Amino acid sequence: MKKATILFFSALLAPMTAAPVLAQTQRPGLAPIPTYEVHRAKAAPRIDGQLDDAAWQAARPVTFVFPWAGQTGKKQKTVARLTWDSDNLYVAYECEDGDITALHTRHDDPTYKDDAVEIFIAPPGVRNLYIGLEMNARAVLYDYLYPFPQRLIKKYDLAGVRVAVSSKGTLNNSAEQDQGWNLEVAIPWRAFADLADSPVPKTGDRWIANMNRWDGAEPNRRLSQWSDSGMVKPDPHFPDRFGQLLFVE
Repeated sequence: MKKATILFFSALLAPMTAAPVLAQTQRPGLAPIPTYEVHRAKAAPRIDGQLDDAAWQAARPVTFVFPWAGQTGKKQKTVARLTWDSDNLYVAYECEDGDITALHTRHDDPTYKDDAVEIFIAPPGVRNLYIGLEMNARAVLYDYLYPFPQRLIKKYDLAGVRVAVSSKGTLNNSAEQDQGWNLEVAIPWRAFADLADSPVPKTGDRWIANMNRWDGAEPNRRLSQWSDSGMVKPDPHFPDRFGQLLFVE
């Protein structure tokens, strides 16, 4: 999809989405939208799922919140970290999990139905349009472009994304007690070339993003997030409540 077409979508959707979507955000007392300072890595982390690189030790951890009290799944902790260099945005997730489940094995399978983590992200100046990456505990990627709140574009595939997982436990075996799993993803800046003239951030740039985790199997399932979407029912998709990524050296 060409950049001009994408920007047309963005301009077209901006004025027509606010009223119906805001009608769904009825929960009062929402926390302020968070900002995360993404520090440049002195050396790029290895994408192996281990999270033992110096880049991750230097990156600030953020712990996901559980916005929906009505969900019946366990509240299992998720910690995320971000860093960057001139080639990629790097994201690491550390997930506590007593029963690791991931059944989907093919690219663009509905990985969000498994134990999975997500990042939704867009560069400055783009409204109601973002890239989504949803990755399960097998390191299977479901990627798309979402002209929110219309139908997401599943065939929009991101070249060069690298995903790796490490687990402490046995996948898809509920008879055994697991401890958790880690996931790392490297997202090339060139993946945003359709959305920005200069997709590599400069110091001081602010992008919008949210990070989420789907945990457990229905009916005992739990959604946690970095920035609370504010939706009445569990739903991570609301770009007006995405957090801000501030890129610094």
